[in-house]
Amino acid sequence: MAGIKTLRESGQAQKEIKNSIFIAYAIPVETEEEAKSFVSSIKERHHDANHNVSAYLINRDNMLAMKYDDDGEPAGSSGKPVFKILEMKELSNVAVVVTRYFGGVKLGFGGLARAYREAAIEAIENAGIIEVTEKSVVKIESDYSDMDTVSRFAEQYGTILKTDFSEVVSFTVEVDSDYKDSFQEKLINITKNRVTII
Repeated sequence: MAGIKTLRESGQAQKEIKNSIFIAYAIPVETEEEAKSFVSSIKERHHDANHNVSAYLINRDNMLAMKYDDDGEPAGSSGKPVFKILEMKELSNVAVVVTRYFGGVKLGFGGLARAYREAAIEAIENAGIIEVTEKSVVKIESDYSDMDTVSRFAEQYGTILKTDFSEVVSFTVEVDSDYKDSFQEKLINITKNRVTII
């Protein structure tokens, strides 16, 4: 699987537009349950707000979950524009909530959409966007005579998580899933088939 784009950490932003206060929160999430619980926690924290607009998109392990909620704002004026930001920035496994304290001046449909969108973008940018690749764990057993070769090669391609020394040397190596097959083939070639891949 190619890399996905998600957030480095949680981000926050606050904007005042025509006396209304918009507070945006964006976080990386692993599951839909985590996204729902984040939305609930923000709604509890800002229970006195007029609206807590939310959107999330989770795409992992062949499971896609997406949702947006206008939370009482005119239909399509707030949750959808926030969700469109996630799509436009090609983000996955992200939840966003934008809280609004109404300041007495109506913004109109376009003004609302823009205010929610801008607050969400700022929170996302403050969180930082990163690309994450799927990882695979490979277990390798080698003789002590090939230990240095295997170790150097494994560090070139990935990360050695663990090394065990017994009658043979066992390496637990994490590599990008995309390169797992070629990693194993090359390792077998450079050790002239003297390693065992479990």
